[in-house]
Amino acid sequence: MSASSNVLITVAKRPTPGDTKTRLCPLLSHLQAANLYECFLLDTLEIVRRVPEVRPAIAYLPAEAHGYFSRLAPGFETVVQKGGSLGERLDNCLTAFLRRGFRRAVIMSSDVPNLPSEYLGQAFDELDDADVVLGPCEDGGYYLIGMNRPAPRLLREVRMSTAHVARDTLELAQEDGLDVQLLPEWYDVDDAGSLARLASDLRRQPLWVAAHTRRGLARLNIRFEG
Repeated sequence: MSASSNVLITVAKRPTPGDTKTRLCPLLSHLQAANLYECFLLDTLEIVRRVPEVRPAIAYLPAEAHGYFSRLAPGFETVVQKGGSLGERLDNCLTAFLRRGFRRAVIMSSDVPNLPSEYLGQAFDELDDADVVLGPCEDGGYYLIGMNRPAPRLLREVRMSTAHVARDTLELAQEDGLDVQLLPEWYDVDDAGSLARLASDLRRQPLWVAAHTRRGLARLNIRFEG
């Protein structure tokens, strides 16, 4: 593999109180939720940096946030997301990079601050033989999708943010005769329950894992039940 062959794209939004991680409220204030998401994002970018021989990129919103992301992630290519729906935006981004000559394009969530970086390396390895790689989430979605050629139906014809996104994606891939390989299951942090799980997991993981998120949680001083 080489960086000229592989691109790893993180989907991100500029943290904005009242518009970012609102499902963490009212456990957190809108400002706290936005600040914590920035910690998630910083940790996700650190995970990406641990993956060898890939071109790192950020697909961001809103369009006017270029300066913010350029400062946040020096060395990452920054591209604005284009499209009306999430599926359209994911397809447009992956297809654009593949048409630029990248052999493997992987796009991932920024809500996985403690994701093992080896899962990302495995995604590119799987694309040597498979057409598509999917990192399923326990809630029925996925934290990552990658491909070595455009497959618009898998993104544009799936209703996102449901409990059966991964299942629907696999069904469409089967209809189109695409070989899909699955990565280990993981979880997005998008509500109070998954945040409590993250806090619990971090207490058992090495201190270098999700260091920004650890500091963000410490500042909040939340007491989780259980």
